Amino acid sequence: MAAVDGTWETVTKSPLGDQKSTIVVQSNGDTWTGTSTGAMGSTQITDGTISGNTIKWTMQMTVPMPMTLTCEATVDGDTITGSIGAGAFGSFPLSGNRVG
Repeated sequence: MAAVDGTWETVTKSPLGDQKSTIVVQSNGDTWTGTSTGAMGSTQITDGTISGNTIKWTMQMTVPMPMTLTCEATVDGDTITGSIGAGAFGSFPLSGNRVG
């Protein structure tokens, strides 16, 4: 099991307020798959890559509008910090902890 694997409870500071989500990371070499589940439902992680303790991924947001989010985060023990990129809307900080 890689250092990045697990279930992460995260909060993204967005213009719409704090967006809580649960991200499940399942690594396979230098790639990973998983899901992100929050108040707006669940979405599949796509294009997941791993470099050391840094993970990158994209996911499709449908609410409040369709958009591809580009994400990057670094794992330090049971803590994760990073950012969610929302195209023209900018980038928003993400942080959280491993819960499983």
